[in-house]
Amino acid sequence: MIDAASKQVITEDVKKAYRFWPRFKGLMLTEGMPDHTALHLAPCRSVHTFFMKYSIDIIYLNKQNEIVGIEENLSPGKLGKRFSDAHSVVELPAGKVKDTAITLGQEVAFVEETEAIKQII
Repeated sequence: MIDAASKQVITEDVKKAYRFWPRFKGLMLTEGMPDHTALHLAPCRSVHTFFMKYSIDIIYLNKQNEIVGIEENLSPGKLGKRFSDAHSVVELPAGKVKDTAITLGQEVAFVEETEAIKQII
């Protein structure tokens, strides 16, 4: 996943959860989230961290993949915010939003690893 304007890599490995069961399971019961990974849930307007053992950052995207909401360091056992204009959600390791300077209104793009490398070069 990259910043569509600057081509900055936000995360290298985005897991997809586009069907009911993968969205339902999400990150529940996992031990942790490596720094270079993310989980993209679609369609999705809100999340929770029940049955999780670690905090996460969350970005909420509209249908154009523009960031319409951000939550940082959502700890286990909490409900995330709900954004009515959100169409999908990206769950990231805690601290990733700050580390990559993610901001509201920013557009992101989901590209395959080889495409991301080409766009950076």
